[in-house]
Amino acid sequence: MSEQVHYRICPLCEACCGLEIRSDGQQVISIRGAEQDVLSAGFLCPKGVSLKDLHEDPDRLRQPLIKRNGQFEPATWDEALAEVERRLLPILQAQGPDAVAASIGNPAVHKIGLLAYFPRLARALGSRNIFSASTLDQMPKQLSAGLMFGHWMSVPVPDLPRSDLLLILGANPMVSNGSLWTVPDYRGKAKAMRARGGRIVVIDPRRSETAHAADEYLPILPGGDVFLLLGLVHTLFDEGLVKLRHLAEHVAGLDELRAAVSPYPPERMAAGCGIEAATQRRLARELAAAPRAVLYGRIGTCTQRFGTLNSWLIDVVNILIGQLDSEGGAMFPKAAAFAANTQGKPGSGRGITTGRRHSRVSQAPEVYGELPMNCLAEEIETPGPGQVRALISVACNPVLSAPDGPRLSRALDGLDFMLSLDIYLNETTRHADVILPGLSPLEDLHFDMAFPQLSWRNHARFSAPVFAKPAGQPAEWQILLRLAAMVEGKDWRQDIEALEDAAFPPDPAAPELRGPERLIDQGLRHGPYRLSLAEVRATPGGIDLGELQPRIPELLRTPSGKIELAPPSLLAALPEVDAALALPTEGMRLIGRRDMRSGNSWMHNLPVLAKGPMRCTLLVNPADAQRLGLQEGGMATVSNASASLQAQVSLSADMMAGVVSLPHGWGHDLPGMQLNLAGERPGINMNALIGEGQRDMLSGNAVLSGIAVNVQAA
Repeated sequence: MSEQVHYRICPLCEACCGLEIRSDGQQVISIRGAEQDVLSAGFLCPKGVSLKDLHEDPDRLRQPLIKRNGQFEPATWDEALAEVERRLLPILQAQGPDAVAASIGNPAVHKIGLLAYFPRLARALGSRNIFSASTLDQMPKQLSAGLMFGHWMSVPVPDLPRSDLLLILGANPMVSNGSLWTVPDYRGKAKAMRARGGRIVVIDPRRSETAHAADEYLPILPGGDVFLLLGLVHTLFDEGLVKLRHLAEHVAGLDELRAAVSPYPPERMAAGCGIEAATQRRLARELAAAPRAVLYGRIGTCTQRFGTLNSWLIDVVNILIGQLDSEGGAMFPKAAAFAANTQGKPGSGRGITTGRRHSRVSQAPEVYGELPMNCLAEEIETPGPGQVRALISVACNPVLSAPDGPRLSRALDGLDFMLSLDIYLNETTRHADVILPGLSPLEDLHFDMAFPQLSWRNHARFSAPVFAKPAGQPAEWQILLRLAAMVEGKDWRQDIEALEDAAFPPDPAAPELRGPERLIDQGLRHGPYRLSLAEVRATPGGIDLGELQPRIPELLRTPSGKIELAPPSLLAALPEVDAALALPTEGMRLIGRRDMRSGNSWMHNLPVLAKGPMRCTLLVNPADAQRLGLQEGGMATVSNASASLQAQVSLSADMMAGVVSLPHGWGHDLPGMQLNLAGERPGINMNALIGEGQRDMLSGNAVLSGIAVNVQAA
């Protein structure tokens, strides 16, 4: 037995835990948490162990597929790329760049070969029709951060190890270990916080796993977050609780903000959020009085009509109580590489711009270089100049993850050509004409570009491949470079090193490095700590760069050099809140949820995660169940104007009355897929109940929560 030990960063969720993997030849023997990891210190959730299942999954694609006569057939890489050239280029030449759309999904953020090189392909295409998973869960937070602090990735995160009071709104870090907050072992950190006298309050329509381990839980009406947040901000002004402290000289728009929130006292907001005015005022006072406090909100606050306003108001609260950029409050990580807020002149910048182009059909504005994912189907279906006739999908499955998947599925069938870069034949890629598979994560190196910008602690980590990649299999970055050359009319067959040097010139400091290693080394050398890849590589478990430190005004990239408390576009949207307050709140509301074992749809095909009880069930409050004639284990029909679905009922006193919950990412019962284990218990796709027109009009983010539904016994 020739056992080897490998250090590895887990690529399956935002926690990015360090792993210790033992192998014998090409077999994984064991996976456990790496105790030497400077970020996760040995913590591991079940997803990390599933990397063995993913690597060995017989359904994972290992060679290109070409669809001929309606059936997928294996092909060589040269054959597959030649087929792309034959089918794609005539569309570009005849109908222009906007006739080709590109979409990139969540797994790409965990693979630097996709995240760093997809923009090269997008620029080569020159299409306005660029889409990503960001408009399904996080664009509101990125937009508000850009407007307030000057860059899309300047997102403050809770400094949990030093906090005295943590108020969580619409988030479940006990399951996610952070979202837009990289915090492995939230459970352990929260337990330590409470042991030293800290307090945690959770506000959510469901008493989540996080809420069960908190000191206080408050139910809130789905979609009511904006009313609660306005009530909190109003109270801070109304009761003289504003104390900007160290931020006083760094904020702009305080008077405009005060005037804007004056019409929204808690007494008026209570009806919209279901939280009494006295409770809203108490929460504001407790936040203002705590020595070190922070308000954190995530997916539940983003996937609703007022997602951007929610994201803005969360940061506003932290600013008004003087807890932004302060120990134990909301702080800004300082990443070792790739962070725009560490580059250029500190303290001011160009800020952000939106609406540089608009979608053809709905005229939805571009945000962060992309259009809302829920505009893709109409762009394919609607005839006229600029109609999308081809799609390049990269590691994404919008037929399950985007609103009205059945409509999108029908639209994809109408394309002239579709190319997918993906490791699975799934609900979306089954529509493709060519599928180009990527490497197993264990055959690829790992360096996180995004998550150190959102991490609970500053660090630099790198992990090499566990196994050599199969002979003849290109890496994803090489595939993307060849595709970019192809759409530019260049010789995509030429030596890959020539294509790379033209796109990403070598650094004289390390001219021998290739691919992502070249980019990583350049990013580290030009980063704030002036590291090199060689230094990070030589330290298994990573380099600890210390606790979060104050970064204002250095971090700011706004033209004014100030924190913009009152962005005009956000103030202009407040009248919509008044209109929403007048809408009726009767009837059942549907919210989503996530499970630690099923963060993404493809995880349902991995044995270690798929085992156990069925997780795609409809959670129903027992009182609602009695009223509706529902029973534990029975079937319920969930319907609205968009769809009608049948789901297995699970009674749960954790659900707020009038609210039901289905998990995200299920519905593996479509023909033509190759997800055999997932197909055994397919579940249902809750997003079929969500119409495509429902989105946060500021960010374009889809409304995936608080959907009105009818529920009855099947």
